[in-house]
Amino acid sequence: MTDHPGNRRHGSSQAPSTVWTGRATNRFQWLLAAVGAACLALGIELAVDSAWGGGFAPLLMSVIGCVAAGLLILFGTLAFVHVAVKVDGDALEVRCGHAGLPRRRILLTHVVGADFAPTVTPRQWGGWGYRWRPDQGTAVVVRRGEALVLRLGDGMTFTVTVDDAEAAVRFIRDRLHLTANGRTQGKSRP
Repeated sequence: MTDHPGNRRHGSSQAPSTVWTGRATNRFQWLLAAVGAACLALGIELAVDSAWGGGFAPLLMSVIGCVAAGLLILFGTLAFVHVAVKVDGDALEVRCGHAGLPRRRILLTHVVGADFAPTVTPRQWGGWGYRWRPDQGTAVVVRRGEALVLRLGDGMTFTVTVDDAEAAVRFIRDRLHLTANGRTQGKSRP
């Protein structure tokens, strides 16, 4: 569910929302998770039906390899099937997958600007998942599409693909009292 402060009905007595939530999902990751489950099942099948004539060591290595690859693929993809983003008065919190891990919390006091990116692709960041690039910063990319880009006080950026990222940018700018160009309202800079 996404809570947008600007979407209240005219004449509503509700106060503006103090929390914005959003999420993004990648259904393609389920296909990759199925590949991981198949590798895991193959490893179990090899362990149960050990009619190999080549010896115990090659069988053991095959079983361990299939099980390890299956678990890595399965849990690596399930961690990034979806991302949940929550922005409150103090911080932005990002949780990935069903277990909520990895998790990142950024205090709004460390944010100097928020921007909307209309199209972020996994290719820009080197794939899906939690990414770091020295020239770009950090990102959580679960799908291609719109994203929220935070400019942090240390000069780095944090990007997260999330549905209705424009509303998140407006919400953060309201909390930080920033204008569209990133300047603080009521103060002029040279």
